[in-house]
Amino acid sequence: MSIEIKAPSFPESVADGTVATWHKQPGEACERDELIADIETDKVVIEINAPAEGALSEIIKAEGEIVLSNELIARFEPGEVAEAPAPAVALDEAAAEQGGAELIISPAAKKMMAENNISEADVTGTGKGGRVTKEDVQTAIAGSGAAETASATPAAPASPAVSNATPSVVATETFEEGERPERRVPMTRLRARVAERLLNATQTTAMLTTFNEANMQPVMELRKKYKEQFEKTHNGTRLGFMSFFVRAATEALKRFPAVNASIDGDDIVYHGYYDVGVAVSSDRGLVVPVLRDADAMSLASIESKIRELGTKAGDGKLSLDEMTGGTFTITNGGVFGSLQSTPILNPPQTGILGMHAIQDRPMAVNGEVKILPMMNLALSYDHRLIDGKEAVQFLVSIKNMIEDPARILLEL
Repeated sequence: MSIEIKAPSFPESVADGTVATWHKQPGEACERDELIADIETDKVVIEINAPAEGALSEIIKAEGEIVLSNELIARFEPGEVAEAPAPAVALDEAAAEQGGAELIISPAAKKMMAENNISEADVTGTGKGGRVTKEDVQTAIAGSGAAETASATPAAPASPAVSNATPSVVATETFEEGERPERRVPMTRLRARVAERLLNATQTTAMLTTFNEANMQPVMELRKKYKEQFEKTHNGTRLGFMSFFVRAATEALKRFPAVNASIDGDDIVYHGYYDVGVAVSSDRGLVVPVLRDADAMSLASIESKIRELGTKAGDGKLSLDEMTGGTFTITNGGVFGSLQSTPILNPPQTGILGMHAIQDRPMAVNGEVKILPMMNLALSYDHRLIDGKEAVQFLVSIKNMIEDPARILLEL
């Protein structure tokens, strides 16, 4: 008896999804829990796994089609099956002369080849049984110079992100003299959603930004002193700057509840919990996973969770629950070299903290000039709810706790 494969239940904040990739075609054998399809929403990519050993008998929703919550996308036939050969594309004459076998190309790869004028002879299949995948076509495109290689950059330049990955390098291409190449590609759902939210934030909030700076020397000395002991005690977890800022922010949020609140129509919703979103840059765009109850987390647990969420973001494995909610956001453009920025609010939140690169600067200390490692801080806030005085005092509270980390533990 066949099994119906349905799209997952989307939360209220996600209207629909798009079938991004079918990893299995009808007749191809697969194991239980093996990945058979990806559904892309405006927040995450959701994996669809095989419910049992068997094979797809019918695909209802093709790649690129819109799917709703719990909508039927395919039918699955359980049981042992002899794997049927996937649809194949015959080699062109040049490849045939080389004595090649039939080239198996996935539908997504075939579509990409057609869009970029890539022939079968230009690609080498690295998938199962020599199957040509989208990644193989992308490699062929980069090698031939047929299209530009996209670099993995944050989706929102005005709101830079934290990333554990090294930014990719844009490949250099050569063109014929006088050539003016262009390439038009549709936005991914995530990129389109980020664009929509950022534009909405600038149009529907009274957003202002206040700035300050913090002497990072006390935190840097603390890290240097306890770095090895911290990693040894906490199973290899590294002590970074983000955990200090998360803890400092949660303490400041307790003192200024309006910065942790949100506006719902004509009502102000004051949250009695502190769910801090940490902006992360991924190949798909900017995502903001959430640290739940950040005020109850230790420095080690914050660092460990951020590392886990960052890895998931890079692999496209973040769940909807891990990205839903959040009462305040922290973003770090310093990892990309930013010295100053005005981060954009993440509605319905009313505040976002921007961290930046640490730079040695001459500072006046007790009548003497000293070179200190300084970081510029920025707080963007919704002036409809937060007055300038509150915003400035909130940022000063964070500055004071960073410059004297003992205040975080003593709640001073």
